[in-house]
Formats: sequence, structure tokens, C-alpha cells
Amino acid sequence: MFAATALPPPPRTVRLSPDDNVVVAVDAILPGAAVEGVTASARVPKGHKIATAAIPEGGPIRKFGQVIGFASRGIAPGEWVHEHNVGLGEAKGDFARDYRFAEEARETAMVPEAERATFQGYRRADGRVGTRNYIGVLTSVNCSASVARFIAEEVRRSGLLDDYPAIDGIIPLVHGTGCGYDIQGEGSEILKRTQWGYAANPNMGGVIMVGLGCEGFQIDRWKRAYGIVESDTFRSFTIQETGGTRRSVEAGVAAIREMLPAVARVRRETVPASALMLALQCGGSDGYSGITANPALGAAVDRLVAEGGTAILSETPEIYGAEHLLTRRAVDRATGEALVEMIRWWEGYTARNGGEMNNNPSPGNKAGGLTTILEKSLGAAAKGGTTRLNGVFRYAEPVTARGFVYMDTPGFDPVSATGQVAGGANILCFTTGRGSAYGCKPTPSIKLATNSEIYRRMEEDMDIDCGDVLDGVSIRQKGDEIFARILSVASGERSKSEALGYGDAEFVPWQIGAVM
Repeated sequence: MFAATALPPPPRTVRLSPDDNVVVAVDAILPGAAVEGVTASARVPKGHKIATAAIPEGGPIRKFGQVIGFASRGIAPGEWVHEHNVGLGEAKGDFARDYRFAEEARETAMVPEAERATFQGYRRADGRVGTRNYIGVLTSVNCSASVARFIAEEVRRSGLLDDYPAIDGIIPLVHGTGCGYDIQGEGSEILKRTQWGYAANPNMGGVIMVGLGCEGFQIDRWKRAYGIVESDTFRSFTIQETGGTRRSVEAGVAAIREMLPAVARVRRETVPASALMLALQCGGSDGYSGITANPALGAAVDRLVAEGGTAILSETPEIYGAEHLLTRRAVDRATGEALVEMIRWWEGYTARNGGEMNNNPSPGNKAGGLTTILEKSLGAAAKGGTTRLNGVFRYAEPVTARGFVYMDTPGFDPVSATGQVAGGANILCFTTGRGSAYGCKPTPSIKLATNSEIYRRMEEDMDIDCGDVLDGVSIRQKGDEIFARILSVASGERSKSEALGYGDAEFVPWQIGAVM
């Protein structure tokens, strides 16, 4: 008698909606394997899609119960479905987006006041709460970037901060613009707004602004526009007025030395979670992003909103094709139409620059299983949870609404997050399936891995493994884990990116318009 040989278990797949004609491979599928009632005709990598029904040429491909593209040729059941047989196609038939403004907006059931979560934060004079207490060295123009870095380096080298443990550090926030542009144009307004937003972010305890002197971005005009005055926590000067590089570095270090006692005066205290403003980002996405980390982060967002807090969804090119799901949740028609107006602006913007909205997914996204921008966007939008959309804001505009809101930003993560931090975000969650290397100052970034493989491979960079959702952990459980980590990091626990020292180089204001 021969012992029976155990057959390997069939490869796991995920069907996200009964209406879908594709499923997602959790395990790699080999030719001949039986899944979902079909036989695989080719190898399907992990995170990629396999057809479970015949799809005619031009027919819609459905995932999440939504159209993610159209068959560029006939696709048989069991075929690997990816860019070789899928195109974006035309907006037609059942793909045409029906915005149906505010039809699904719903009130959030708030957590009773006595049961609300808390964290340990820095309460500022204006009532907002910081999760960190940094000193920032801002620059009006690229010409003063080196001096800003020299100031920060000298402060670190000298040990000035050693006697002030309540101060998290000093950040040189430099950029590549500030001159050679239309000083009356949109790009100039965005830069001024971004700089003010960083100076006013509750995670900043003190700021100095360094300029050259002759640039388009004039510090004195900026100060007048925003009502900024010199104080024990804000100083400004220019290299030309101060007398050159060496004297400017000395002046910057002296200004910081003088402001240290005021910056260090604050202490962490117990504050409600409603004081949190959470920035939502995803980068280096894969086919699992919309199944694990993004919806789990969305569950944490719903929890935060129920606590009275705020969450900012952004990256307009990466919600393209999913915006109709957000307009349904808008608090009113005007809010929904503001979002659609941003989509139209981006369509025109990309056309003027010889591009298209489907320049995404990136090559790395495609290798991870994402085929079209529609597919990526539907998964990305899941970060925003399910609650009502209470506001739509321009890039780097102060976020004044509570609850779930939207900010118009590019999809490029450092530029997008810079706008959110300028808007007031004091904590950030970043989902990734490919292993993005990113951190943020002054706002700590919590990295969520969409799959366990990338978490194990980059464990020193990743804060939470969301891949266990594929093994049975519920979205609700994972959302609770994320929310608990948000509170811990907001209270002072360092995220992985903070421990590695990320954040000085990730300040990237959005540059719009011609460089002259």
C-alpha cells in the first residue's frame, strides 16, 4: 500500500464584490490551477487579477464592484488580467460617473464625551495641539537654503538642545524655488500659503525665516500678508542685510539660543483625540493596497471622526475615477461640486502639459498588480473611510472643518504631504505595498505595510503589518490597531521613520507655473 500524497492547498484569492468579473490572487497562481470555478491559463503573480468570466473586447472589467478599465481584446475565463489586455478606454456606458451629490452623506454617531480617547499633546496658545515640539528653519528662496542647513548643523553640533529635552529637534525646511516666477501668480500664492502653514503648524514650537534679500518671495511682504510679527518664538532676517553667510549663521544660532526657553516651556498634557488632524497618504501601492492597509486605515479614520477628530484625504490624480464615490458623501452639493471642479482642473492641467490622468500607476505599482489609475484610485479612496465629506480645501489651505475632509494635492507623496502639513496636520499615516522610504517633519509619519512580505523585508521602516488581513484579521480589528498606534505616536512614541531620521528632505512645496 502506498501512502496518499497530500495535495497542496489551492491558491487563495479575494473577491471584493459579487459583481466583479476578476478576483485578486493572494498567492501566486500557476497554470492549470483551479480557482473560483475557472482554470488558470497562465501564471498570475501575487496581488494580480485573474478573470472569472469571459470579458468581450471593449467590455468593462470590474473590481470593488466598480469599473477599473476595459478589455483591449477578448479575455477568456482563467486569463491573467493586466496591462497587456486592459486599457482605460473612453468614459462610456456604465463607466460614466454619476456624481449624485450628497445622496449618501450621513451623520456620524459620535463617541459619548465621557468615553472619548485621549493622548498626551502640547497645547498651543491658539487652542490647537501639537504632537511634536520642533524648531524650524524656513527659507524664502533656494538661495538661502545652504545657510538654513548650516544653522541647523551648527545647533546640532554645538549641543545647544541637550539641556532642552522637551524640544524634539531642529529642522532646516529648504526648497528649490522662491524666485524666477510670476510673483503675482498661483505658484507664488501656494508657496506663501505653504510657508505660513508650516510656521503655524502646532508641531512647531519656534521658527526662524532666512532669506537672501533680493528674491521674489519677500519676507516682509509675507509677514504683512499673514499678520506675522517678530516674537520670542519667531525671528526673520536676510543674508544680504546681515552681512553674508558666516554672520547669518551666527545670527540664526543666536536667535535660536534666545528662543529655546520659550519653546521648551510647554509640557505634554492629556488632551482629547478630537485635537488630532490626520494626513492620509499612500505610495508605492500594490494590488493589496485597496484590500488591506487602505480600508483598515479608513476604519481608523471612521473611529477618529467619531471621536471628533479630522482626517485629510488628498492626491487628486490618485482619486481620479473614484471621485463619484466621494461626491455622494459630500455634506452638500457645493462641497461635492468643489471636488469635481478640482478634477476638471487636473484634466486641463495634464492636457496643457502634454500628459494624461492615466500616467499612473507607476511601473512599481503595475509590478505589484495595479493596472489602471481607476483601479489604483478606488483602492486609494478607501483610506477616507465611510463618513460624510465635510469640506474641500485648496493645496496648503488651513483646514477649518472637522471630520473627514479633502485637500487638492498632486499624487507625488512629498509634495502632497507638504500641503497637508501646511493645512495643519499634526499626525500622518502612510500606506505602502512596495516599501516607500518616507518620513515627515514636523509631523510624524506612521508607515502601514499592505502585505506581510514587504513588512518582513523592511521591518525597520514599517510600523504596522496590514498583510494579516489576508489571513483573517478583520478590517475593524486592524483599524483599531492603527488608531491605537496613532494615539501612541501622537503622545511621543517615535515612529520607524523618525527613528531612522527621515523628515528634513521631505519638505517639497508644489511648484506650479513657469520658471523664468
